[in-house]
Amino acid sequence: MTIAIRDVREHELDSVLALNNAAGPAILPLDAPRLRRLYDHAEYFRVAERDGALAGFLIGFGAHAAHDSVNFAWFRARHPDFFYIDRVVVASRRRGGGVGRALYADVQSYAELRYPQLACEVFLEQGADHALLFHGSFGFREVGQNVMAEHGLRAAMLMKSLCSYEWVRQTYGDALPDVPWLQRPRPQAASAAAREACA
Repeated sequence: MTIAIRDVREHELDSVLALNNAAGPAILPLDAPRLRRLYDHAEYFRVAERDGALAGFLIGFGAHAAHDSVNFAWFRARHPDFFYIDRVVVASRRRGGGVGRALYADVQSYAELRYPQLACEVFLEQGADHALLFHGSFGFREVGQNVMAEHGLRAAMLMKSLCSYEWVRQTYGDALPDVPWLQRPRPQAASAAAREACA
């Protein structure tokens, strides 16, 4: 069964919200206004689809985004340039079926052309061994810990160097080739273009 990774569509935000809030204690809950802010400002917001159903999603931000996450701020205070995975969620019935790996492969292919490092966190209070093992198998290493005072949660702060970035930077500088798969619009820009096309 094929896993398709694609940009989120605006009409799917209710489904994304339900998926997020059913994910359990390893993922912070969201409300609709917060999810809308993420949708409006995320550099990367893609979903995984399997058998025609939403199976997961991943949201990310570049280091210079106006993003108010305390864990994002922790990374920004210590590292000049990175791509931050704000959250990744896989539907419980799809866990262990490759959806998380497909999302991580996709976000890495996006980030490594634009950023030298990939960053994320894993909450440690919730029996995190499987999450730490998953990230370790992708080459992430702990670079510190952060306690989120608002939630009382301790997070392992993880980073991974993206080895393709330096070659891409030396070869193309700030101007990636003008090919469709590299010029992916931000989610809200894509939905605005779709609305204009239908008008």
